[in-house]
Amino acid sequence: MAREMKDSGIPWIGEIPADWSLIATKRLYKIESGATPKSENSDYYDGSIPWITPADFKTNDVFVFCGRRNITELGLNSCGTILIPAKSIIFSKRAPIGAVAINKVDLCTNQGCLSCIPKVDLEVKYFYYAMSIFTKQYNLLGTGTTFKEISTTDFANFVLPYPSLYQQQKIARYLDKSCARIDAVLNKTRTSIEEYKKLKQAIITQAVTKGVRGDRPMKESGIIWLDAVPEDWKISKIKYAIFPHEKPVLPTDDVITCFRDGTVTLRKNRREEGFTVSFTENGYQGVDVGDLVIHGMDTFAGAIGCSDSRGKTSPVVHVCSTVGNNRYFMYFLRYMAYSNLLMDFSNGVRIRSSDFRNFKKLAVFEMLVPSLEEQNEIVDYLDSTLAKIEQVINQKESLLNELESYKKTVIYEYVTGKKEAS
Repeated sequence: MAREMKDSGIPWIGEIPADWSLIATKRLYKIESGATPKSENSDYYDGSIPWITPADFKTNDVFVFCGRRNITELGLNSCGTILIPAKSIIFSKRAPIGAVAINKVDLCTNQGCLSCIPKVDLEVKYFYYAMSIFTKQYNLLGTGTTFKEISTTDFANFVLPYPSLYQQQKIARYLDKSCARIDAVLNKTRTSIEEYKKLKQAIITQAVTKGVRGDRPMKESGIIWLDAVPEDWKISKIKYAIFPHEKPVLPTDDVITCFRDGTVTLRKNRREEGFTVSFTENGYQGVDVGDLVIHGMDTFAGAIGCSDSRGKTSPVVHVCSTVGNNRYFMYFLRYMAYSNLLMDFSNGVRIRSSDFRNFKKLAVFEMLVPSLEEQNEIVDYLDSTLAKIEQVINQKESLLNELESYKKTVIYEYVTGKKEAS
């Protein structure tokens, strides 16, 4: 017999069971904000209390240990943040809004987190699931210019479905089992994708350092990070093979972005949101189809490619020609990026970055330059082979999206009572 339902009055929740109610988050939880420890504190790197940021939400088992030892009886540490007891919900209020985790140990958080400490008898895991599916609604409440952030007040007033404790526990147990099965497939698929990406990197490395002609006479490269290379290949510094240009911008040019996956295309072909927008466009330069484009700050991550469009790009990007096939040099630079050579020999101003905005810093690296004929052979081989691998990766990423969407649907149906947990 189907359970009796009623309209919740909230569009994103829809109908809920007649014996359920709705409740503001603040009635269930004491909500605390975090803070960032002061770097001059001597216990900053060896403190005994875990201190986390939203970046640590990937698993509930991973914590950043840079807390404080001086915890008072009131639960305050030296940076002024509350010690959050285990089995609370940690909510990311920004970058991104809506990520959730349950802490397995007592900890502190930074100011990007809101911590929910239960005030009443409840099943924490049920509300963890409930919060996890309303990310879109939380984001709509976000405000700000540099980045969006949801206020403590708006979060505290956010309404959630509220079944009985018995129903909360029943739903949580069911979702734990169901989500575990889905997560197993998700993890297997993600692992497979990473393996294919590593295969792509290995194929690029082999092609641009050994060629695609099979066994051949080899010679010592004399480069510290390279062993034997084809005997007839030249060894050249980048400055003698790759040349940056400053092309004029045309009135009809749209903005081109060099993405970390190596795609260089019009920004509008990918997405419009999430970018830092320059209103003056000082120093912007033209880009033609086929130009080799190197992102000065994201070189280390593989933001190196050949443009598929005409447009304009920011001065942080190098727009280049080469002594041969631009795509060969693109692949060689990506090999350097994937091998962490550009990271190891750079001086980035951000964590996990490389600062090659000054092309001269990149120009001193040595690289391999085969004949134009062999460059073309390598490019043809890599373009064809990598396209097949990329097709498999795209299929697996589509499966990931479908599974993640299915998981959210399952959670939504049970935390709103549209389906009854067995």
